[in-house]
Amino acid sequence: MFAVFQSGGKQHRVTEGDVVKLELIDAEPGQELVFDKVLMVADGDDVNVGAPYVDGGHVKAEVLRNERDKKIRVIKFKRRKDYMRRQGHRQWFTEVKITAIG
Repeated sequence: MFAVFQSGGKQHRVTEGDVVKLELIDAEPGQELVFDKVLMVADGDDVNVGAPYVDGGHVKAEVLRNERDKKIRVIKFKRRKDYMRRQGHRQWFTEVKITAIG
């Protein structure tokens, strides 16, 4: 059984027991979250697609941690023009474990 839900402007395909990195959510570790913007739920051949969301569909998850991801390097460079800019960025994320799909 799997579900596709929307969080932080992105769509995630999950099954029970998956650990997923989401955009930062204001929640403490150990807290339970319920995502109700479920786009699709599939259980074998039984597929339920919403328009746009599945009625009564929900995905329950437990917050594991809130941290920052690895640094990415952003480099702007123009050859022969004496132009180079370097910048780094670390994105905040929330790691959750999917506990139930309904």
